[in-house]
Amino acid sequence: MGTASRSKKRETTGSGEPSVDPERPVDPKTAELRAEPNAFRRLGKALGPGLITGASDDDPSGIGTYAQAGAQYGFATLWTTIAMLPMQTAVQYMCAKIGLVTGKGLAGVLREHYHRALYPAVIGLVIANTLNAGADIGAIAAAMNLLVPPISDLVFVVPVSLGIIGLQVFGGYRLIDKVFKWLSLALLAYIGAALFARPDLVKVLLGSLVPTISLDPAYIGILVALLGTTISPYLFFWQASQEVEEQISIGRRTLRHRQGATRFELKYALWDTMAGMIFSEIVAYFIILTTGATLFVAGKHDVTSATEAAQALRPLAGDASAFLLAIGLIGAGVLAVPVLTGSAAYGVSEAFGWRSGLDHKITRAPQFYLVIVAATLVGVAINFLGINPITALVLSAVLNGIIAVPLVFLVMIVCNDRAAMGQQTNGRLLNVLGWVTTIVMGLAAMGLILTTIFG
Repeated sequence: MGTASRSKKRETTGSGEPSVDPERPVDPKTAELRAEPNAFRRLGKALGPGLITGASDDDPSGIGTYAQAGAQYGFATLWTTIAMLPMQTAVQYMCAKIGLVTGKGLAGVLREHYHRALYPAVIGLVIANTLNAGADIGAIAAAMNLLVPPISDLVFVVPVSLGIIGLQVFGGYRLIDKVFKWLSLALLAYIGAALFARPDLVKVLLGSLVPTISLDPAYIGILVALLGTTISPYLFFWQASQEVEEQISIGRRTLRHRQGATRFELKYALWDTMAGMIFSEIVAYFIILTTGATLFVAGKHDVTSATEAAQALRPLAGDASAFLLAIGLIGAGVLAVPVLTGSAAYGVSEAFGWRSGLDHKITRAPQFYLVIVAATLVGVAINFLGINPITALVLSAVLNGIIAVPLVFLVMIVCNDRAAMGQQTNGRLLNVLGWVTTIVMGLAAMGLILTTIFG
């Protein structure tokens, strides 16, 4: 199909609504949202891919980074969670919009319009996600070991991994969607842990509202790490593909039926994305707050993982706080690993034109599920090969930092390309936020590489 016909398909009607196929199945959620008079209930019913994406952003590697920030600098980095929120929201909403308007995942759109950039991005994504998934599986096992009599972490690695694979392969999209929403609640444990930490509220407010600027290389390094673990490439692929999954689940199984999105659909996709990103940053905020109020004050600045942070909290904030951190870590890991392996599978499948989607049976999309299983099993192997999990996380962070910049750039290009998006290209505010994020991510990538090489 040529560029002209693709653009014509998404032209607006006289009423200002983007043109969609009149025969496509009606979304029951849209009708339900229109009929709901209560704004808060409407928001609750709109929650979906955005909430899950935001929650999965707080994976064990991210939790470890936030814990490091609090242990090393106290409340001095709390302001970053507020500063990153608009950038994170803008990027993820654009990815959601790509999925809704084009009816394809991000890799599928890149394959059609910008194929030269596709394969390097997907290769980097798969390597980084696999390393990250392996480290997260190890973190889940270590956190489980905090809740039971001490045994080897490796005892938990295989059953946890098999359970995650089973959920993805045999669960189906709707079941996975429900499970993930419940798992996201485990992250509320970090808010509970903060209550046991008894922080100094005045210092918390200062750290939240007054940015701390320092040219100390270590401080710059932690700022770069915070940005890199918050705006992660695997989330770009995941959210776009989950918007497509949502449409398929209501019967829009053909590309023709999925293409185009009404303003109403885009509005609630924005609400969903904003809710997910706010949730993500609230969790990050309270992890920094908890470790800043305990580990930093106690002089324990050398925490290298989320599990170490949970262990170190026990004598300072009590068993309840350590227990809550461990529960949150397990929930975060079980949520994040399928997102990591799933986003890799979406990227690879769309890059090669294979059938993909969690709503498909394994016989209908064998390559898609093969990538999920392979990425998970390689992640398992990382834990048995004696590879340092912190080293795996650093490598994945560097790769994510490198591929995030061209990916954010490509997301911006796609969202301003009428051949891909028709009349639903970016407005001025979204463009400003998007290009600022691109520049900041570019600087962060250079900083991440330099701090990784030089320490």
